[in-house]
Amino acid sequence: MNVVFVELDRCIACLSCERACLFQQAELKKGDRPNIFVNVDMDRRRIFTGTCLQCETALCMEVCPVSALTRDPETEAVVVDKEKCLGCGMCVTACPFGYMHLDESLRKATKCDLCGGNPKCVQMCMARALHFGSINSLAELKRKQTDLRLGLRAVPDHEDDDQ
Repeated sequence: MNVVFVELDRCIACLSCERACLFQQAELKKGDRPNIFVNVDMDRRRIFTGTCLQCETALCMEVCPVSALTRDPETEAVVVDKEKCLGCGMCVTACPFGYMHLDESLRKATKCDLCGGNPKCVQMCMARALHFGSINSLAELKRKQTDLRLGLRAVPDHEDDDQ
């Protein structure tokens, strides 16, 4: 399964991801809010960027009374069928991460749909803090980055076996 992965320590809060998503949503008439967000906490000097994690067991899909949320067979993203959606907000309440929201102008649920497998937010990220790929390869990337930051090698290279 492919997801958008955020390297929080690289994000510079330029908001280009939000703008790209907002433009994509407006162009396709899917809503008036971006489906990725950047929060800046000036008191703690932290930046947090988040978007839908495309959960394997998607609670939003399970609670929808009209089955308006389905998994795209090509991208495996959870997508909202705007024709079926009642705008009841049950999916918004069920999402444990807060990445679902109700679009006020459409009165429908909306969330990241991975732009059909080519996320615009990832393309526009100036700091290269956003990545798109399989969850396993992105987890490996994160492990390597953490190891480098800590000066560790959690799994020794095969080169070490010869010594």
